[in-house]
Amino acid sequence: MAQVLDPARLRQAARQLRWRDLASMRPRDGLVECLHPLPWLSASLAFFALDLWPLGLLCEFMFFLTALRLNHEAIHHNLGFSPQGHRMVLHGLSLMMLGSNHSVAFNHMRHHAHINTERDLEGKAGKMSLIRVLAYGPLFPIECHLAALREGGPVWRRKVGIDLLLNMVLPAVAIVWSVDAIAWHFGTMLVAQCFTALFAVWITHRGCQDSALVARSQRNRLVNAVSYNMFFHLEHHLFPAVPVRRLPELARRLDRVLPELKQHLKPVVGR
Repeated sequence: MAQVLDPARLRQAARQLRWRDLASMRPRDGLVECLHPLPWLSASLAFFALDLWPLGLLCEFMFFLTALRLNHEAIHHNLGFSPQGHRMVLHGLSLMMLGSNHSVAFNHMRHHAHINTERDLEGKAGKMSLIRVLAYGPLFPIECHLAALREGGPVWRRKVGIDLLLNMVLPAVAIVWSVDAIAWHFGTMLVAQCFTALFAVWITHRGCQDSALVARSQRNRLVNAVSYNMFFHLEHHLFPAVPVRRLPELARRLDRVLPELKQHLKPVVGR
């Protein structure tokens, strides 16, 4: 029988780890983070305009990935901006990604506070089989929106309402000015939202419910480069105040403090 990592050993290592120097972000660092999705969005719109839709769809995938990363940083206030600045980032992403990123924020913070409990709506997808999470995918953003509207109170309802109003901008542009590239973007974002449960939750949490390690972590450099370091998910759960750009260094420090961790890690890509 394979050995399991002692939860007390993990907690002790986390207490010993030096990490606060990694958490500091300047506003100009946050602005750099905000730039990551823009080249992919620009390229996708250009390819759609040229009827090169396969390349456009590839760039749309990368746009959604980098936008998820930026959304995640804004949720945790890891961009070095003011609280209002982080809200503006979430509103702007709602305009480009569709759906309400404040509904994502509401459920993601609950995910951290109540992981693997009945209140963890986001984490529910991580407990499903692959077939089931694919079927559940279109319902996931709907449930997130309803939870934020029903349980978030007037402040969250106002934020979600603003996001949903912003969702009308892209369809209006596509219809009024007959911009096919925008219509392609709108359609791909609708599809992408249906796969959020798979790509944002399931792949990083599958098979982790009965372990001290509540999430997976990737150590393959190529995979981490392509995924913009989004797959250091265990490290993120241990230290959510550390920005994604510094998670590789956090992982190296954690490996030094807890050398046996590597043999227990579950990779995001692979088993």
